[in-house]
Amino acid sequence: MTTVAPAQTKIYPVTATINTKGHLVIGGCDTVALAQQFSTPLYIYDEATLKLMARGFIDAFRSRYQRTQVVYASKAFINVGLARLLAGYGLGFDVVSGGEVAVVRAAGVEPAKLFFHGNNKTPQELHEAVAAGIGHIVVDSFHELDLLDGIAAREERKQNILVRVSPSVDPHTHAHTTTGILDSKFGFPIETGQAAEAVRRAIASKNLELQGLHFHLGSPIFELEPYAEAIGVVLRFASKMREEGLQLRRFSPGGGFAIAYTEADHPPAPEAYAEVIVDAFRQGLSDYDLPDPELIVEPGRAIAGRAGVALYTVGATKEVPGIRTYVAVDGGMGDNIRPAIYGSKYVATVANRAAEAPSTTVTIAGKYCESGDVLIRDAKLAPVQAGDLIAIPASGAYAPSMASNYNLNGRPPIVVVADGNARLIRRRESYADLMIGDVL
Repeated sequence: MTTVAPAQTKIYPVTATINTKGHLVIGGCDTVALAQQFSTPLYIYDEATLKLMARGFIDAFRSRYQRTQVVYASKAFINVGLARLLAGYGLGFDVVSGGEVAVVRAAGVEPAKLFFHGNNKTPQELHEAVAAGIGHIVVDSFHELDLLDGIAAREERKQNILVRVSPSVDPHTHAHTTTGILDSKFGFPIETGQAAEAVRRAIASKNLELQGLHFHLGSPIFELEPYAEAIGVVLRFASKMREEGLQLRRFSPGGGFAIAYTEADHPPAPEAYAEVIVDAFRQGLSDYDLPDPELIVEPGRAIAGRAGVALYTVGATKEVPGIRTYVAVDGGMGDNIRPAIYGSKYVATVANRAAEAPSTTVTIAGKYCESGDVLIRDAKLAPVQAGDLIAIPASGAYAPSMASNYNLNGRPPIVVVADGNARLIRRRESYADLMIGDVL
């Protein structure tokens, strides 16, 4: 095996190489061999990249502010096997549903390490969370405040909470993933006075213990200035609310940290995020004479995104003379809907001929019955034919987690690779799996 890396060095996992056969290799595993063993579509996660990114964020933040807790945003993608790996790296978990709570708990993670988010948690989810001893519930509405206070009373528990506020700061990302502006379904807006009222009601609640404040600007965020601006806004708010009894024990600026999907993307390194966020945080604490609370950051995409590679097999090719050539693969919007709903951009490599220079321009289409089922428009590839393998990097976040059974296709298997070994953490769904919930 040679150690030549793919051209897109910042996009592929850190272990990606090309062997003497010209095959793409990840985690010491030949992707051609992986396709033969597990078939395609197949999602491959590189354990070395997961660990590097997780520890990178932990070290970057704690070296600048020791009282930092890094929690993985499970919505990026989670299952039991992945949760066990990430917990082993020292991460806590941000969860947004009863299902995510159940998966993380099944992985053996202590409930105290969980932060439960969501703008409309159901009574059942809140009851299960309180009964399980979830560390913190991030409250997002007055309805939830009242509901949670009553549930905690019936459980005879004092539930720790954070109040999610909206600082009205635009992070300049996609409109569908912007969450910290005034016109958003998330958070109590500071500028309308609703955040202040939420803090007052939380402090007055008999069964809730307000630990601090949370905000989240959106995702993915390539710019650093919005974090500094929003931290200043929220800490100024915290200082005003101190006179009404707010004790800021914990503070979270959320996450939304970016990754590179193409060579044109230049995401900040973990150290850059940490430098700006911690500097703004320390400055705000000093400006408003606030005590040093625990800092909570929530990388999700930035940990899992680069670690994941989607692998497909080429089927039909359709040439529309003078317009474009469509190359169809055996997956598509059912396993990665991001291009269809966000216009997300990716690059690709012919995995079984990864050493060959790109010489053709094609559009990689999926197999689903939608004209919008296109993974990459105008992809630069080596010449392809039926049976070739297409690898799409930077697929580890929000692809498997948003996958569906559209057209009654089973979701693909997932393997974790390390040191030449592949471990299955999710098997391919069978036809029986697709009917398991049907009632005859």
